[in-house]
Amino acid sequence: MMELVCPAGTPAALRAAVEAGAHAVYCGFSDETNARNFPGLNFSTEELTAAVAGAHKRGAKVLVALNTFPRAGAEGLWHKRLADAESAGVDAVILADIGLLDYAATNHPKLRRHLSVQAAAANPDAINFYAEAFDVKRVVLPRVLTVQEIAAINKEIDVETEAFVFGGLCVMAEGRCALSSYATGLSPNMNGVCSPASHVVYAEEGPDLAAKLGGFTIHRTPKEQPAPYPTLCKGCFTSGEQTGHVFEDPVSLDARHLIPALAQAGVTALKIEGRQRSRAYVAEVVRAFRAATDALAEGRELPLAELARLTEGQQATAGAYAKTWR
Repeated sequence: MMELVCPAGTPAALRAAVEAGAHAVYCGFSDETNARNFPGLNFSTEELTAAVAGAHKRGAKVLVALNTFPRAGAEGLWHKRLADAESAGVDAVILADIGLLDYAATNHPKLRRHLSVQAAAANPDAINFYAEAFDVKRVVLPRVLTVQEIAAINKEIDVETEAFVFGGLCVMAEGRCALSSYATGLSPNMNGVCSPASHVVYAEEGPDLAAKLGGFTIHRTPKEQPAPYPTLCKGCFTSGEQTGHVFEDPVSLDARHLIPALAQAGVTALKIEGRQRSRAYVAEVVRAFRAATDALAEGRELPLAELARLTEGQQATAGAYAKTWR
């Protein structure tokens, strides 16, 4: 059976994911060592230890994301969190920074290492390098690959692959996080903060509602229409004579119909995005995908759960998997 890896932004969400059928959950500490560093999210050391024990009782794994890039002179925090994760008994850590991978391999050799999507390893040479240099056991693939490309990669590597199937369509591999850093002064890749709510403002401007981030207008929509959250890479830009969502549409990824193809391509694990989401959201999405993975394992037709209302803008896309996405 393909492993279902599910988000847990809080201890309550972690319990909800496990109870809904997650094979594994991923979470982070309450600081800048993980890429979802928002107020009210994440775990203290004590909470993580208790969560690991609870998850293991129900047969679920716990993975900890230490997937930001340590700031010069502050590496000690990331080193401490590696030790904390190992002490808590986690099943793996998810890392992106080469220096941190080297430190983990040298100082915590028994702690299983997964390569974060933040590392953007999208070809066999890159993946094999991480496997040979740091004994990485699994790579989380960036959301820029087709199913056929994933199959080709899996033929040339000996490590597990994990592919995103639902949630935010965040590519991360092309430097667009720099846009958010420029607007807010906080880096998604280093501080773990993308389009922080503290920098978001909605303002009525004539007939429109303007959504702003760090003082920059990201969207203008008629007042009677829903205004999207101002994430810069999903903002409206002008390129030549075209004005629109040049980089990325404000919709969610939903690749449920591609689960059989991903299995045939050799994918080990399916990942759901959404550590900033509520426990009710997590439970509903996990139940739907667990039903799909069970059906696949048993040779049954995949059930069609209705998840559109849980997607961004109530719309979804197959993203780069189908190459209909930009």
